[in-house]
Amino acid sequence: MPSLISAPQQHKQPSRKGKKAWRKNVDVSEIQKGLENVREEVIKGGVVAEKASETLFTLDATGSDQIRKSHKTSKPLKADEILAVRSAVTAVSTHKRLGVTDGLTEPSSKRRRSNGVSFREHERLKKLAYGGESVRKDVVETDEIPSHDPWAPTHSECSERDPQYSYLDPPKSIKPPSTLQKAPISLLASAASLPAVPKPKAGISYNPVYQDWDALLTSAGTAEVAAERKRLADAAAEQEKQAFIAAAQNERENNDYKTEDESAWEGFETENEVAEWLKKKRPERKTPTERSKVRRRKEAERQAKWEAQMKKREKQARQIGNIAKDVEKEAKAKAKASSTAVIVAKIGDDDDSGDDGDREGIDDSVLRRRKLGKHKLPDPPLELVLPDELRDSLRLLKPEGNLLSDRFRNIMLRGKIEARKPITQPKKAKRTMTEKWTHKDFRVPGEV
Repeated sequence: MPSLISAPQQHKQPSRKGKKAWRKNVDVSEIQKGLENVREEVIKGGVVAEKASETLFTLDATGSDQIRKSHKTSKPLKADEILAVRSAVTAVSTHKRLGVTDGLTEPSSKRRRSNGVSFREHERLKKLAYGGESVRKDVVETDEIPSHDPWAPTHSECSERDPQYSYLDPPKSIKPPSTLQKAPISLLASAASLPAVPKPKAGISYNPVYQDWDALLTSAGTAEVAAERKRLADAAAEQEKQAFIAAAQNERENNDYKTEDESAWEGFETENEVAEWLKKKRPERKTPTERSKVRRRKEAERQAKWEAQMKKREKQARQIGNIAKDVEKEAKAKAKASSTAVIVAKIGDDDDSGDDGDREGIDDSVLRRRKLGKHKLPDPPLELVLPDELRDSLRLLKPEGNLLSDRFRNIMLRGKIEARKPITQPKKAKRTMTEKWTHKDFRVPGEV
């Protein structure tokens, strides 16, 4: 009986603006029907959606014999019947027998590899491919002291000079640059020491955490929006400049100004016109009183300037002692800083050391204002993966980037070398074409 009673329904009146009409115009028949089904499942043993799969299904691994017998087996294919027939004659062995040839070449007693190439030939080809000893001799091991010092004096400089060239100045020895003993200065705005192989950001992983990836995506988007706004502003400024130039040219072309010669040619010149320089009033001569007044004023200005200069010199003379102390302090501080920098450069600033590789979060895009060299440091590549390019498996990862370019930019960022740019159009040597006159120096046979 209670299942027959349902909430009042009025499908023809969709409005429910009043509070009294809220209950009348809500169709809850589907909800009631779902609740009744759940009650019936609970009575029968439990809700089916909440039960595990093992309690609802069973796995039949053997199958039914009755069903197998009831279904007739189909006739096999003709190709399967032919392949099923086995010959009584044994097949030819495909095993490679040593010492047996095709009759044209003699068997070799040398040790050969599986691909038929001898061991000696394989070693020779490997040396040609990888350089062999010619490459190994150019490798400098960092653990040992190098045998060659480019800044050491050469043998010719140390040897005695020939007495017949004593009037010439002795050759100057190569001096190492002063910056060789100083640690490189990082180009980062924060002046932080950047490791040789920095730890990448967590957001560029192939399977990153959402927070790290979202932060990286937001920062990259903000930078791109700022760059686009700057580009649009520059384009608008350039367009406005070109508009001003065009307007000035049009105004100059449309101007009806004519010179005096053109007016005279057309008959508009008048004889009563007076030149402008004749209309100006000539300056009157100064009286002796005015000249003496100007002389006294100039003398007073010269005296005031001299007194100010003397006061400045006296003030500097009183501060000589303080200036000398400040200079001495600055010299001691510079010497201490240079010694510390040399120690750090020799011990802690190694290219292959990964001690600082665990540092994360160094922003290498914000550089200091003063650059090293005349070229600008190249911008870092955009290391960001879009949502549709994310891969949760390392096997599906598409390799990107270039380790050589990343390493080269890192060396420039650490201040090891100057910023460079690739030479796309190298300069060609200038050649001068001249005609020799030797082809005119000939003699006719028979003439003296």
